[in-house]
Amino acid sequence: MSALHQAFLHDFQLMSRNGGLDSGGVERQAATAADGLNRQWFAGWLAARGATVHYDEIGNQFGTFELHPGAPYVLVGSHLDSQPRAGRFDGAYGVLAGATVCAELYRAASAGELELKYNLCVVNWFNEEGCRFKPSMMGSLVYTGKLDLETALDIEDVDGMTVRDALDALGQRGTESIPEAAAYVEIHIEQGKSMEENGQTIGLVEATWGARKYEFRVTGEQSHTGATLIEDRKDALLGASLLIAAARRIALEHDVITSCGELLILPNSPVAVAREARLLIDLRSPDAARLDAADAAFAQEITKAASEANVEIETLSRNAWDVKNYAPEGVELAEQVVQELGLPYTRIMTLAGHDSTNVKDVMPAVMLFVPSHKGITHNEYEFTSDQDMLSGLDMLIGVMTRVAKGELA
Repeated sequence: MSALHQAFLHDFQLMSRNGGLDSGGVERQAATAADGLNRQWFAGWLAARGATVHYDEIGNQFGTFELHPGAPYVLVGSHLDSQPRAGRFDGAYGVLAGATVCAELYRAASAGELELKYNLCVVNWFNEEGCRFKPSMMGSLVYTGKLDLETALDIEDVDGMTVRDALDALGQRGTESIPEAAAYVEIHIEQGKSMEENGQTIGLVEATWGARKYEFRVTGEQSHTGATLIEDRKDALLGASLLIAAARRIALEHDVITSCGELLILPNSPVAVAREARLLIDLRSPDAARLDAADAAFAQEITKAASEANVEIETLSRNAWDVKNYAPEGVELAEQVVQELGLPYTRIMTLAGHDSTNVKDVMPAVMLFVPSHKGITHNEYEFTSDQDMLSGLDMLIGVMTRVAKGELA
């Protein structure tokens, strides 16, 4: 094992202690104290290796390694925030791997061992997970102009804390403009089990699945669960349940994936009919026609659910992205690298959303996967082996070297 490999595994172990759980997982929801601590740790790691640390206005954290003043940067990264009781690999692996590669390439270029065209920059995107503040991938949405900055800063968590106040409490809402970028690279765990099952070490992501993500508010009337007649009830929880059941039925009919990942109920009392429910439902598919058909069918169910439960249903937001390809030249570049390394690989689509989903729309982007054991993810028992992480690190070095030489952009 090389010194670089050993250092990476050691640093990853240290990073995983920030917000760490006894199970080996982590809890670092966006802009919480644990997330802030990890971001501070990462800033120190970057500074010790010659990077300058910047924060933009939505809290994206950048570590820049400047080789050629005024030249564009190649960005590489992912996210350090996590889901509640989550795994330590999701996002964090890609950030530290990207930083490690940037530091190594910067060292080699500064020593005259390597000639690069572009500067290097690792990015920790703010609030990729979207569990504390919605929507997910917030930092890259703002960065790419898909979400208004002030709108994002005003978004509140369930306790009424805004993104602005949460970032200010950490001292990590910056004002700096980020240098021009020429291309973006991201490596991530697969968050599926196909690669492990098929004996593949590297995934070359060709396209994203499409998704439709709804946030609903169902308004009913609070009343007694025992004393109120069924015909007199305006049960917000019933309305929410009908939406969830309809989405599942439609998903089966149209062969798409659906889930309700969040459901908040007021007053959440055992003897009170719910007066309000808020929930998120998503639909996902690699097939644009199936997704559109399912989306249209689900839209019709909203009115039906409101009528059946005698409630009002308001669509608070609807975020959508379509099935979109990554730059073919980026996939081909990565394929050349993986073939040179002799690693087993596959071309693959990503079921989950990633920050590269947004960034690829404004610059050439390369997305890479390493395996996830049994596909377990967003779970404290998520696992990727050291060997797979190190193979991914080698892959990332090869890709970043070529991209930073100007072979992609």
